[in-house]
Amino acid sequence: MMSNSHLKPGFLAAMLHRLSGIALAVFLPMHFIALGTALGGAKSLDSFLALTHSTFVRLAEWGLVTALAVHMALGLRVLAIEWLSVRERSAVVVSSCVAASAAIGILFLLNGM
Repeated sequence: MMSNSHLKPGFLAAMLHRLSGIALAVFLPMHFIALGTALGGAKSLDSFLALTHSTFVRLAEWGLVTALAVHMALGLRVLAIEWLSVRERSAVVVSSCVAASAAIGILFLLNGM
């Protein structure tokens, strides 16, 4: 049985921050592959970029942008806790960070349509 400590906003924020960081770390090798194809010339880069028009890749891009927004927002939360001693209303702050990240992800989706 899980204790209530796992349901606290601070714990959830820490887990989301870590998971979004892992998602960004998984993305890096793919990014380096894309950059490496650019070194092969315009033709190889164009063939690689043609793959990015699939639905799966577009959804992955949305996930990446959302993960980046989550990681940044929750990282700013950590900085505020460390530098400004902001510990009150943790649930409101975590919810605001997640809502702002979701809004960025939705804007990204809407821009791509």
